[in-house]
Amino acid sequence: MEHVIALDVGGTGMKAALVAPDGTLLHEERRATTRPSLGQEAVVRGILDFAGDLRAAGLERLGAPAAAAGAVVPGTIDEAAGTAVFSANLGWRDVPLRALLAERLGLPEAAVALGHDVRAGALAEGRLGAGRGVDRFLFIALGTGIAGGLGIDGRIEAGAHGCGGEIGHVVVRPGGAACGCGQRGCLETVASAGAVSRAWARAGGRPDADAADCARAVEAGDPAARAVWDEAVAALADGIVIAQSLLDPAAVIIGGGLAEAGGTLLTPLRAAVLERLTFQRPPELVPAVLGDAAGCLGAGLLAWDAAGGTTLAAAEGTTEMRNE
Repeated sequence: MEHVIALDVGGTGMKAALVAPDGTLLHEERRATTRPSLGQEAVVRGILDFAGDLRAAGLERLGAPAAAAGAVVPGTIDEAAGTAVFSANLGWRDVPLRALLAERLGLPEAAVALGHDVRAGALAEGRLGAGRGVDRFLFIALGTGIAGGLGIDGRIEAGAHGCGGEIGHVVVRPGGAACGCGQRGCLETVASAGAVSRAWARAGGRPDADAADCARAVEAGDPAARAVWDEAVAALADGIVIAQSLLDPAAVIIGGGLAEAGGTLLTPLRAAVLERLTFQRPPELVPAVLGDAAGCLGAGLLAWDAAGGTTLAAAEGTTEMRNE
């Protein structure tokens, strides 16, 4: 059966699938990412081994080699060159990952796509999820940090230097907390799930408290949790209004771990954005629908694009990754 390999590499785990032309996930697996402390070569070897096992699974289960492959990773990516330029989470620099995957899979380099994990998630939401039918949208992933992707007419704009969509590093609190990027007061220092977790741990006195705990405390009426939550919502609204002024998307799609709070986040966020807008048309603010499968589905879409075609639709059940 015709299929492609899709691989979503994260800092701690990898999700992968064999994807049919209609978007059906024919086979899925998860595997831990090799610890960066073991060195760059070990991390890359773990990814290549996983890809090789997926190729073997396709031959065994589906009776055919993959037509193409797509891999998405965090950090800075040179998509044209097929190079993973830098990732602090994976501990690597200047990895020619597309060429290495092509060699391991027995595919021409043109049939292997390398992309950014969040932009791939945005691509999947745009073609198969909450952004389907929307010509311009902004996808924001609220996780340990904050990243995003700008969808335009069915593609994701990477920018001139591969850094398009980095809304997490828009400064919303000048002189605020130091950010890993070198600036102070970036959006992700206030409104990411990581930032909310840290702020709630300080306010609640529990070192193991996280953003989900904070959301539950907000729902229970805890005033300290409300103060932490309101600050994150206000900062996120400021960032969205900046993006609306510059980009004018029709919709803003909110994904990532913090978005799992649902209405606890989206209801006050919609109100805060409306309060701040003046001349701008308000975007439709909607939750992402693909969950943690978005990156893997996006990798599959990149692979089908590399193979010369695009998946037609998301089949029933493709938005949930299953362990096999």
